[in-house]
Amino acid sequence: MIYRKPPEGTHPPNDSPGYKSTALRHPKEPLVVIPQTLTELTGPAFPYGRIETSDSDLTRQHEGEPQGERIIVQGRILDDGGRPIPKTLVEIWQANAAGRYTHRVDQHEAPLDPNFSGAGRTLTDAEGRYTFTTIRPGAYPWRNHDNAWRPAHIHFSLFGTSFLSRLITQMYFPGDPLMPFDPIFNSIPDEKARQRLIAGFDLQVTKPEWALGFTFDIVLRGPDATPMEK
Repeated sequence: MIYRKPPEGTHPPNDSPGYKSTALRHPKEPLVVIPQTLTELTGPAFPYGRIETSDSDLTRQHEGEPQGERIIVQGRILDDGGRPIPKTLVEIWQANAAGRYTHRVDQHEAPLDPNFSGAGRTLTDAEGRYTFTTIRPGAYPWRNHDNAWRPAHIHFSLFGTSFLSRLITQMYFPGDPLMPFDPIFNSIPDEKARQRLIAGFDLQVTKPEWALGFTFDIVLRGPDATPMEK
């Protein structure tokens, strides 16, 4: 099968002037290609048996209910031919409903939620499907430029056959008024590629009187690839 590269503009460039910290994050010299051996291709592997049911339900990880709007995020992990990728480790992390992360570096003036840690994980099933129950995250300030606010988003991390094969992206919510002003979202040159980072509201995933549902499929490569962070 011929590898189909994503069209130019699908992924953000290493250096995005609007996103100031990218100047400090990427290499200044050409990368050195190191041949992969059996060790790099097969390990270290994740112990799949250690994933609990509560790992994918971020609203059931503590004694009490977290504050905020409960949501369900569901989707599939697909290859460039639209085929499902089973047993993929999917991890998410996010801010709470007030827009604050449970992290010592995040000190902005928003309350922490003792019943919400903001991290979850699961494995895709035979159809490449994953499901998370969580709280809709809030926007937060990030000091990249004057009056800078990040749109509500959820970070996604995907692992392949080992911890050495990892991809990271972000999921946004439809209709967020902050997206046109966000340098991270707009660091992706192609408009169609940016739209692939926005989840779709899904009434079929929504549970009556309990939680709104959103669908977010992730395509790993090819012309329909989901933009990934560098």
